[in-house]
Amino acid sequence: MCELFGISSGTPVDASRELNEFRLRGGQAADNPDGWGIAWQESGTFRLAKEPTPAHLSDLFAQLCSTTRSSLLIAHVRKASFPPVIDMSNTHPFQRVCCGKEWVFAHNGMVPDIVDIELSSHNPVCCPTGRTDSEYAFCHLLGGIAQHLHGLPSTDPASWFEKLAAESGLVASLGKFNFLMSDGEHLIAYGHDRLHYLERSGSDQFDGIPVNSVLVATEPLDKRDAWITFQPGELRLYRSGKLIERMMTQPITPVDSERHD
Repeated sequence: MCELFGISSGTPVDASRELNEFRLRGGQAADNPDGWGIAWQESGTFRLAKEPTPAHLSDLFAQLCSTTRSSLLIAHVRKASFPPVIDMSNTHPFQRVCCGKEWVFAHNGMVPDIVDIELSSHNPVCCPTGRTDSEYAFCHLLGGIAQHLHGLPSTDPASWFEKLAAESGLVASLGKFNFLMSDGEHLIAYGHDRLHYLERSGSDQFDGIPVNSVLVATEPLDKRDAWITFQPGELRLYRSGKLIERMMTQPITPVDSERHD
């Protein structure tokens, strides 16, 4: 099934070891051969690289593993299911501008019913360019955030985090819904049924600067580290590697499915 990997840190860090391990899960160490993507923050904005090809065979992904240093990163390797179409428009992460912020999103799971729900909503904020239930779910979340913030003077995360939690629980009730999301400042991680995190504090290996960081991944990338499993329905919000908000949505028993987008 699809897999996720994310980083939030107090300063740009090197994660070449973990990122390369994740790259191999794109068709070699795990059955996710249908595309890959990385969104990472650089000079205050997101850069996005993705290909509808196996990650473990990608020269570009291999290069990015050795050169990327960032304080905020979201990566994805895809197992195509809804739809089973392998092309750029269906490759994660997805990127949108909403509420004055630049958002990126990647998903593991399958929630096909969100497509009809979103099509009937006439969401003015976000219109999918591909056909995945993942992108429709992303647009649904952004629509909920935008509606909540309409007319409000503040975009402080506390003002939209509760709304995001409610909408995440709603989408999760349709199937399986694990995701990583960012507004350019925060790393938002939702573990419906399959997600892990690893919080670190120490010094950057190059600069010796004290730094807090968190890694989030579908499956632990190094068994030597003490990765912690998300509780079912747990939504976590990180800024600069520190947990600033945590909320539990209503735990929902996932719908069984053999394949996940």
